[in-house]
Amino acid sequence: MKSLVVAFAILFPLLGHSAPTTSAKVPPVTPAEGESWLAHIHRNFDATSMGKTGHLGPPAPMPGENSVPWHMEISPGFASQTRHLHGFDVYRLDCRGCHTESGQGAPPEINSVIEPVRSTSVPIIRERMQKRGMEIGKADATVLANQAGDALLLRFHKGGQNMPAFSQLNENEIRALLAYLKQLSGIPGAEKSQVAIDESPYRVGELLVKSTCHVCHGAVGPNPNPEQIAGGAIPPLSTLASRAALPEFVRKVTAGAPIVMGSPALPCRGRMPVFDYLSQDEAADIYLYLTLYPPRP
Repeated sequence: MKSLVVAFAILFPLLGHSAPTTSAKVPPVTPAEGESWLAHIHRNFDATSMGKTGHLGPPAPMPGENSVPWHMEISPGFASQTRHLHGFDVYRLDCRGCHTESGQGAPPEINSVIEPVRSTSVPIIRERMQKRGMEIGKADATVLANQAGDALLLRFHKGGQNMPAFSQLNENEIRALLAYLKQLSGIPGAEKSQVAIDESPYRVGELLVKSTCHVCHGAVGPNPNPEQIAGGAIPPLSTLASRAALPEFVRKVTAGAPIVMGSPALPCRGRMPVFDYLSQDEAADIYLYLTLYPPRP
């Protein structure tokens, strides 16, 4: 009960106001819209790893058994605190749900990011060619590295056959992400070029929703009942904040919680993965974003 009161006290003053304005130098926060990525590529939820490479949540407690205790510990005033992020964080928010912590993905469906990133390094290109018995000058290697870099940027902006476009990323976020991807890929000296950026909680929520949640959840649609969920229906983004109060939502995202499914309706282990690499504040950012920037068709 105390956590519910705290959540209400945090959100009440925000819900009575319009979404905050954005300065001209910073791209505005915008609502999520359209069908899910899985619907777009006609991929069945149960036959894919996209957006759900994390582990499953806890099973529902047996009759007479107590549920696992959990406590909400979001920061006081989280909705007004600037998030200080690095490329590692941009990767967590935007890429890890599909490509995993290591960047190796889930082959053969989800490709590794490591080799495409290593192909942007001049020293690595020259080393590879030398191992094949071919010498290549620095100038020629630079041309190849630049081509690989352009292809990587194009993939971010345009996506691919199985990968959605990440057009929501701005220039600073891409710069920070690329610097981290180079470090993750073992490119020499990359650790010295890491970039820090500041984001609003609304922006963090936007990145998580558009890059991870929207893979499986469509923007709008009817709110499914327990029987429909048992049949495979996925609640749209537009209903997520109304299906659960803030504490329940944060728990579902970061620690997992059983869901009521079927007919008769019974508590069951949910199909949604646990994003335990997100902080409670970041999960609350999703809730805040969905509340202040309602998804649209």
